[in-house]
Amino acid sequence: MADESPLDRFKIALTGAARAIAHEPEAEVSWSADAPTLQGKAMRLPMPGRTLPPDAAREARGFADSFALKLRHHNERMHLRGMPAEPGARAAYDAIERARYEALGENNYAGMRGNLAASTDLRTRSDPIARAANEGEVPLQTALSLMLREALTGQPIPESAKAAVEMVRPGIEARIGDDFERLATLLDDQKAFQSLAIDMLRHLELVASDEIDETGDEDETGDEEDGGEESDGENDQDAGDELREQQTSAEQGEGEDEEGEQQVPSEQDMSEGEVGDEGEEAMMPVRPNRPWTDLPETFDYKVFTEEFDEVVEATELCDFEELDRLRAYLDSQLTGLQGIVTRLANRLQRRLMAQQNRAWDFDQEEGLLDAARLARVVVSPGHSLSYKVERDQEFKDTVVTLLIDNSGSMRGRPISIAAISADILARTLERCGVKVEILGFTTRAWKGGQSREKWLTEGKPPQPGRLNDLRHIIYKKADEPMRRARKSLGLMMREGLLKENIDGEALLWAHTRLLARTEDRRILMVISDGAPVDDSTLSVNNAGYLETHLRKVIDWIEKQSPVQLVAIGIGHDVTRYYKRAVTIMDVEQLGGTIIEQLAGLFEVE
Repeated sequence: MADESPLDRFKIALTGAARAIAHEPEAEVSWSADAPTLQGKAMRLPMPGRTLPPDAAREARGFADSFALKLRHHNERMHLRGMPAEPGARAAYDAIERARYEALGENNYAGMRGNLAASTDLRTRSDPIARAANEGEVPLQTALSLMLREALTGQPIPESAKAAVEMVRPGIEARIGDDFERLATLLDDQKAFQSLAIDMLRHLELVASDEIDETGDEDETGDEEDGGEESDGENDQDAGDELREQQTSAEQGEGEDEEGEQQVPSEQDMSEGEVGDEGEEAMMPVRPNRPWTDLPETFDYKVFTEEFDEVVEATELCDFEELDRLRAYLDSQLTGLQGIVTRLANRLQRRLMAQQNRAWDFDQEEGLLDAARLARVVVSPGHSLSYKVERDQEFKDTVVTLLIDNSGSMRGRPISIAAISADILARTLERCGVKVEILGFTTRAWKGGQSREKWLTEGKPPQPGRLNDLRHIIYKKADEPMRRARKSLGLMMREGLLKENIDGEALLWAHTRLLARTEDRRILMVISDGAPVDDSTLSVNNAGYLETHLRKVIDWIEKQSPVQLVAIGIGHDVTRYYKRAVTIMDVEQLGGTIIEQLAGLFEVE
């Protein structure tokens, strides 16, 4: 059609190719700024940008090819039956299976090799393996899957991971023997392949010898009737989803005590390695909403090590080309919200400008005629005319910090709304002469990262305190014009950025930055969706450790600091933490709520 854009035509072609590869006529393709995913027959792919840059288009084709190959060659029920229980082994098991079905495509379809190489390179660049500086920092599951891909297809290790893989290659090859060569002969047989994969994980000591019996022994006949290694599509996918839900329910049930309160995961439940891409969703933190008691007087918050923490500007985490793409996706989300949020922003601007400029002195001898008092002159002609004089209203020099929770539970619509609202607020306040700083907080890794690795090598000293690597992100500095920082907000849409959240230290960091400012009025607004959660820290400290620290920080700021503190909770009650706070159950309300909360803080004191 004449009105179709190149992006529309690309999507149509990609959908047709995916359906043909998957042998699935109902497969669908959509664009996403979140992690690429396959849900049922729906593929969510990274948006390549309106101009279809060749590299970005190849990445989208690579993920589409991978998902189509999974639909065609992967039996989810069989895969789940053989899955190890330990999270690190589970991540490796998932990565090995992906290497299998992608190798089938790369070996059988020459056109897929470049596409799948591009998607593999994108995954690898966002994986901790790309930042590993020594052998202890290399995630074993990623290195293993890249080495297996190399053995199955002849494709080289991506440049971003080559140095890290070479650090661990001798150790892996010494343990697995000829496992790679044997796996290469079983690509078409998922059951036999995963059985040998479990053996390889045993050789690497990721799986205990007695943990898993031969995979596929149960209901073997049923699997053969289901079509062996190939999935029929919907039935197997639905069965897999059901099994995953049952597994999740069982895990949650085991984590509840008699009163139904959440139990902190034990140290044995924790993975001592990094989490792979496909294992990341399963590692999402659960936010407790527990009732609160008085703070213990003896509470002492500790940090095991600050060696691996970082304060980083958004532009350092992402190249400019990717920021352009992510910002374009964020702008596309503004379509349904711009009118509503802009009207609210204009209302805030009018209120601020009124406070700044519209103050009057009445009953003056000269000035502007006070029309409100003309009736008095008409009734009593002896009264003289009344005049009024406009005077400058003292408006405190103001700076506002928006501190945005960048944890994994904010994925999807909540983080989009938070980023959009921050964008419009910053532009509005800038027009009113109010400076705005936009900050984000998360962790560098799931399940502890390098801090936990150091704790393990030092013999697991008890009560270590905070046990993860902090990542505090500067999206916009207070003195930086919004036009320069606009693209940085797109980083919140980036795959793999949102991990765990340690709110207390993030508040102290943002508060310290505000105290260094010279403005008369300083406002700190926190946008979050619940309690602080970091599984690594909570597994080796007392229950409620992070929550207790957060409450102490909030109490100190609210009672002793010149900074005004306000919070907005998304989907979870934050009024039990902050005195001035609101809770939003529908994220569509977030933009308006921010405006109203700020307007209240700006009222003349």
